[in-house]
Amino acid sequence: MIETFYLANGLNTPAGFLAAFLIGLAFGFVLEQAGFGSSRRIAGVFYFTDLRVIKVMFSALVTAALGLAYLQVFGLLGPENVHYSPTVLGAQAVGGLIFGVGFAMSGWCPGTSAVGMASGRLDAAVFLASAILGSLVFNELYPALKPLYGWGGQGVRLVHQSLGLGRTGFILVLTLAAVAVFQAVERIDRWRAQAPQGAGTGRRSLSLALVILALGLVVAPTPRPLKATAAPAAEPGLRAVSEAELLAAVAQAADHIEPEELAQRLLAGEPGLTLIDLRTPAEYQTFHLPGAVNLALPELDSFLRTTRPQGLVVLYSNGMTHPAQARDALQRMGHRNVYILTDGLKGFMERCLKPVSLRTEPLQPGLAEKVRAWRAFFLQPAGAKEKPSPAAEGATDLKAPGLAPTDWLAANLGREGIRLVDLRDQASYNQGHIPGSIRLDLESLRGAVRGVPSMLLPARLLAGQMSLLGLGPTDLVVLITDSKPRDATLFGLALERLGHLRYLILEGGSIRWTAERRPWDQKLPMVEVSAYPVPAQEDGFTVGFEEVLAASREKGTIILDVRPADYFKGLKSDEARAGHIPGAVNRPFQEDLTESGGQTVFKPLAELEKAYAGLIPAKDAPVIVHCRTGHQASQTWFVLKRLLGYTRVKWYDAGWTEWAAREELPVEK
Repeated sequence: MIETFYLANGLNTPAGFLAAFLIGLAFGFVLEQAGFGSSRRIAGVFYFTDLRVIKVMFSALVTAALGLAYLQVFGLLGPENVHYSPTVLGAQAVGGLIFGVGFAMSGWCPGTSAVGMASGRLDAAVFLASAILGSLVFNELYPALKPLYGWGGQGVRLVHQSLGLGRTGFILVLTLAAVAVFQAVERIDRWRAQAPQGAGTGRRSLSLALVILALGLVVAPTPRPLKATAAPAAEPGLRAVSEAELLAAVAQAADHIEPEELAQRLLAGEPGLTLIDLRTPAEYQTFHLPGAVNLALPELDSFLRTTRPQGLVVLYSNGMTHPAQARDALQRMGHRNVYILTDGLKGFMERCLKPVSLRTEPLQPGLAEKVRAWRAFFLQPAGAKEKPSPAAEGATDLKAPGLAPTDWLAANLGREGIRLVDLRDQASYNQGHIPGSIRLDLESLRGAVRGVPSMLLPARLLAGQMSLLGLGPTDLVVLITDSKPRDATLFGLALERLGHLRYLILEGGSIRWTAERRPWDQKLPMVEVSAYPVPAQEDGFTVGFEEVLAASREKGTIILDVRPADYFKGLKSDEARAGHIPGAVNRPFQEDLTESGGQTVFKPLAELEKAYAGLIPAKDAPVIVHCRTGHQASQTWFVLKRLLGYTRVKWYDAGWTEWAAREELPVEK
């Protein structure tokens, strides 16, 4: 089978560039020979003075359709080798209108203008330069135009599916339509005396050949089944998977793993195997498979992009519904090594861990011994040491992101895969700190971004900071503060921006640790600089003033201002203007905290649940939190998103610093 550059993720390689360059030269030569180097000839299609554009376009369509179909019939090309563009009706209609108007006005499109410029056409060079300039303008206007991208999106939807035709029927109709167009164009050319009598003999022969080839598909055998190919690594460069590929994988049973096979792989300690438990934290803590990481569905993509697992990734829950939906979504995003556990955890318990004596049917020879071995491995007494997978090292039953009790940290101090970051001031750290912790000044994670001060740095710079700390994407990071949990939550958002969801905040911080007379030293740890990866996409929780302004007008989003009440009311101000965003509600960040024995800690979850239930109507309601510089709001974001489970929480980092300084933005008091 042919393996395309697209399938092998080789489009960005030197070989891919060379192939594209040579194909581009050949394509340009064909266009030039067809007369596409002249805007007068191209524009002639609009006035019926020159119809070669129609001839060439229909020839290309039919040739491509027949070629792809016959390659599949002979088993040389599978659907996974071809990129299927998604259907976005609204965006494509607007784009088509703009393209058509530009084409009619200038006589050029981007491709033909390159051909015309190579032929020495000045107007083609002007058009191409204008197209490049337009691209730059579009790039600057992208934030405002971004909603258009998904307008009318229908996923991958092929034309013949929309018409209710099979692939062969559609190709036959397309071919007959092309032949009809060829004949009509020939008659128009004769009518305009552009073609002498008999000039269409060759065209008629070609038309007959195309019809025969299209009819051949009707009697051709069904395309050979696709051969299994090794899934490429998820990074670098994730390739979206089409619906056809998903169906092919399901047909080949390449979407699931049987409980018995998973049990054997875990028992053998297979390297690179990543288990992800999609159940609730309470269910996870009651029982989970050894080494499993507990994640919510929205966290999966970021986790996989950051950890880049090279082995199998197995999703499981009690049943199969959520894992199957998540697996298909991840496949569409390009994560090609993800499987689901057949029959879920309940099936695993029934098929692998049910005692032999309770089975109603006799087991196959040797299976009884395996069941006993599996039971001994998976049903260890509480507290027995697990053998975690590399991606789950240090999970130890705590939901991450979340809070870490001091007794848990004391029991796991020095364990491989757990890294401690102390966010207190330099003097306090020098006088004493938790053994193995490394200090970081929180302000090293912030700076001026697009003129706005105290912004969380872009992911590229944050990854550099994590590299200097020696952190890796699978490390479990424990954050230590004294009396300011918001310092830890801001560092947590830096990790979240990198897709790093394995972090905990030490409850009670250094104050509780010291009061409990836990280990303490003054040594500086030896840190080996790492190469923390930069995520391929932006985080999904940070918003700018444009989105906040739209939310304030639409009234469907809760804008939560967490500054002190006097600042919200406009009685005090450290900024250009006093007041608050129209429609915003106020809950000062301090109201989420309480003092206990000199320690600043979060209030009990039940109390926080009750307080926020009075402000936010549902756990899936859209919320935007902000303060003055994003620092205090990071704490509220953590409480809502990570402690209480609100699913649609965004963070306006620039906050009141930017809003007050922009005179065009409205303010209320």
